[in-house]
Amino acid sequence: MSSINTNLAAMTALQSLKSVQGSMATTQERVATGLKVNNSKDNAAYFAISTTMKGDVSTFKAIGDNLALAGGSVATARKGTEQIGKLVGQIMDKVSLAQANETVDRGLIQKDIAALASDIDNVIKQSGYNGQNLLKAATNVTVVTGISRASGGGGITTTSFDFAQQNMDTIQAAMAAVDVTVPTGATAAGDLAAILTTVEGHMKTVTNANAAFGLAETRINNQKEFISKVADNFTAGVGAIIDADMNQEAAKFQALQVQQQLAGQALSIANQQPQQILSLFR
Repeated sequence: MSSINTNLAAMTALQSLKSVQGSMATTQERVATGLKVNNSKDNAAYFAISTTMKGDVSTFKAIGDNLALAGGSVATARKGTEQIGKLVGQIMDKVSLAQANETVDRGLIQKDIAALASDIDNVIKQSGYNGQNLLKAATNVTVVTGISRASGGGGITTTSFDFAQQNMDTIQAAMAAVDVTVPTGATAAGDLAAILTTVEGHMKTVTNANAAFGLAETRINNQKEFISKVADNFTAGVGAIIDADMNQEAAKFQALQVQQQLAGQALSIANQQPQQILSLFR
């Protein structure tokens, strides 16, 4: 039925045009942002998942930065203990020389030992990193290595491991106390032997400290590498659910342009219907 009050054909064409324009607006937004899920109205479930995963990625990156700082501190401490080990080794050589040869000037040897002990003190003081010196106290250090999220979107907990700082001040004090200027003779030889045994014991302590720092550094570097891979995986996962397929959107936009033109033409034709009714009365 034709009517001059209600143009059903025009209404249908207008609705079609509005639908096409709405789809075009959505496609244009996706092309502009590169996202198919920009907010919760696009897909509430995916938006919630992606928001949580993005938060986890930020946390992983922050933990990675902290691991880098911790790794720097441990690497500096490890190099410090390596140098201290070399200096203690040189003191051992000096004590051995004083023990093996009673004709040497032990006063000069003692000056060398004092200088080496002072060098140990300097190494300890210079082994700080970012305000942290792991050679100044014998306490535990906790390194946060990552996060663990409960299933079903539950809360998160942190994972970590501990390692011990190494107090090299005690080693320095022991080396500063080494004294080879003892009387000569059989008794003196026994004293130097005891001193050498003591220095060797401290050398073992330094070696163990260096090994402990090396182990901690390896664990930190391994975890830092793993955290980086996890963050990349999460980022890829987020992209898979919210990123727009630009090739698909471009093709869709071209198709919608054609549909818009056709809908516009259909509306124009429908709007001519009242004129056709008027022609019946001419």
